[in-house]
Amino acid sequence: MQTLSPVTRLAARAAVLLIAAAPAPVAAAVWQEVARPVTAVAGSEAGAPPYADLADLVLASPVVVDATIRSAARIKPAEAGGVAPGAARFYVEVDAAALVRGPGGLLPRVGYLLDVPLDAKGRPPKLKKRRVLVFARPVTGSPTQLQLAAPDAQLDWTPATDARVRRIAREVLAPDAPPAITGVGGAFHVPGALPGEGETQIFLRTAESKPVSLSVLRRPGEEPRFAVALSEIVDESAEPPAPDTLLWYRLSCGLPRALPDAATAALETADADRAREDYRYVIERLGPCTRARAVTSTS
Repeated sequence: MQTLSPVTRLAARAAVLLIAAAPAPVAAAVWQEVARPVTAVAGSEAGAPPYADLADLVLASPVVVDATIRSAARIKPAEAGGVAPGAARFYVEVDAAALVRGPGGLLPRVGYLLDVPLDAKGRPPKLKKRRVLVFARPVTGSPTQLQLAAPDAQLDWTPATDARVRRIAREVLAPDAPPAITGVGGAFHVPGALPGEGETQIFLRTAESKPVSLSVLRRPGEEPRFAVALSEIVDESAEPPAPDTLLWYRLSCGLPRALPDAATAALETADADRAREDYRYVIERLGPCTRARAVTSTS
């Protein structure tokens, strides 16, 4: 690993200054967490990182790049404030092969700061020539610089990871993409004419105030039917969202594990109990939101 040349040192210092001058939400979301070094999540031919991990990164990253590391210059510890013990900071330059997500294009070569863990002998991993997926934000006023969306927002490239990231990016950018869930609004339950028959509807709050609701329909002798509506109209024939899709992610990772008391405050006790039971059924059908990394802010 080389150390910074005078020219690269100036570029790295400029990047640090630009990041420090970034709007507070951006700077806080990334570099106040710099004490947690990057641990690359390597996919394989057989599979990719969990869907939720990749969706977190894609949603937090206006720019996603398939790139190859051209150079990795280590920054002296005295100039790399905030690096965790057992880690080192590098100024990395990459050659972009493809822009997976990002408006307005991208220069063929860009740079960013990266913290990496050291091995037991104090040596960093080999970075040069590594093919990676970079999840980042542009740096205002500096088209050659990127800012990682999270401390671990550089992943080793694999076919499986690349395919999943591209699919998520397409889902996120689709005109009918499901909105982020911010909470649960009201719920109501209507008993049926027969014992065990009834319907529960649960209205969700979303970041864009778009209508999203859950419905559970019960009929005697049948499995409950769970449906999701992304409009004012509830389609009782709709199926639950398939796992590892953006709608599944929005619900499984965005909903509270239990129905809030406020959602059933206006219901009779029996109706409130059934609404809570039906909500638990929805959560069970969705399954867990499995992550292997810390949660980052998404949109």
